[in-house]
Amino acid sequence: MTVERTLEGKVAVITGGGRGLGKAVAAALIERGAKVVIGNTTVAQGTATVDEFNAAAGCKVAAFKQTDITTYKDNIALFQFAEKEFGGVDIAYLNAGVAGNATDIIFLPPDDENDARAMNVNAVGTMKGTKIAMLHLAKRGGGVIINCSSTLGSNAVPSMSAYVASKHAMNGWTRCFSMLPQICNVRVNAVCPHFVETDMLVPNPDQLSRGGPVLNLVDKIPKTTTENVVNAVLLLIEDETRNAQTLMALPGDVIREQEPAPPAPETITPEFVELMGNYAQDYVTFHKKELEDYLKVYEKQYGNKE
Repeated sequence: MTVERTLEGKVAVITGGGRGLGKAVAAALIERGAKVVIGNTTVAQGTATVDEFNAAAGCKVAAFKQTDITTYKDNIALFQFAEKEFGGVDIAYLNAGVAGNATDIIFLPPDDENDARAMNVNAVGTMKGTKIAMLHLAKRGGGVIINCSSTLGSNAVPSMSAYVASKHAMNGWTRCFSMLPQICNVRVNAVCPHFVETDMLVPNPDQLSRGGPVLNLVDKIPKTTTENVVNAVLLLIEDETRNAQTLMALPGDVIREQEPAPPAPETITPEFVELMGNYAQDYVTFHKKELEDYLKVYEKQYGNKE
C-alpha cells in the first residue's frame, strides 16, 4: 500500500532515534516525505540507522549527531545541526529516555547519580529539549513537539517509582502548554505508550541478578505494539487540533487521550473563572513579547554555531 506523503518538505528532530520507538517513528516520517535528524548517545547505533535510511531512499533523508539530552549544549547543537543540514525544523519527537537501574531506587543504597538519572533524562532532559525545540520551531513559523511519556505518567506501579515520577513530571509539563499556539504557533503533546516490546523492556544483567517481582510483571503484562505507538505520534503531528494532550497507545491497537484529573470543585468559584479569563489574555500578550526578546538573545548567543 502506498503511503501518502503528507509531510513532504518537513524536517523532524528525533532524540533516541537510533533504535526502538525513535527509529520506527523516523522511518514513518521519512516514508511520508520528511527529512529526519537523529540525536543519539551511541554513535555506532545512530550512524548505522542513518546510513540504513539513506541507502534505502537512495538520497540523503537523514542525518545523525551524537547528543546527550541532559545538557543544553547538546540540545542546542542538535537543532542547529538540523537547520544546517535541512534548512529548519518543523517537528520534534523527544523520545530519548531511560529505565533499567534508574527505574526502582527506593531500596537501593543512596547514589546521587543513579537516583537522579530517571528524572534527569526523562523529565529534565525532555524539558530542555522542549525549550530549545520551541525556539527553533517558532523561528520556522510554528510546528509540533511530541514528548515520549508513558501510561505511567498518570498511573503507578510499585517497583517502578523513579520512572513513574519522571513520567508524571513529563505529563504535567506537556499539559502546561495549552496557550503556546497563540504565542508562537507551536503545539506540544505527549505520546503515552503502555508497555511495548522494545529493548527498554529487556532486563540488563544487574536487574537480572537483583531479581524481584517486577521482572515477572514486565514479562507477562499485556503489551501494545510499536505500530500503534507510531500511529499515535503521527496523529499528534498531523491533527493540528491536538495540543497539550497526553495520548495513550494501548493494547489492542487502541489510541485514547489520557485525561488529566479535573480541578477540585471547591476551587472553581465565579471569581476564579473571571480571573482565569483575564489571566489567559495577559499570559499570551506577556509571553509573545518575552519570546520576541528571547529569540534575539538566543540568536545572538547561539546562532550559526554549527
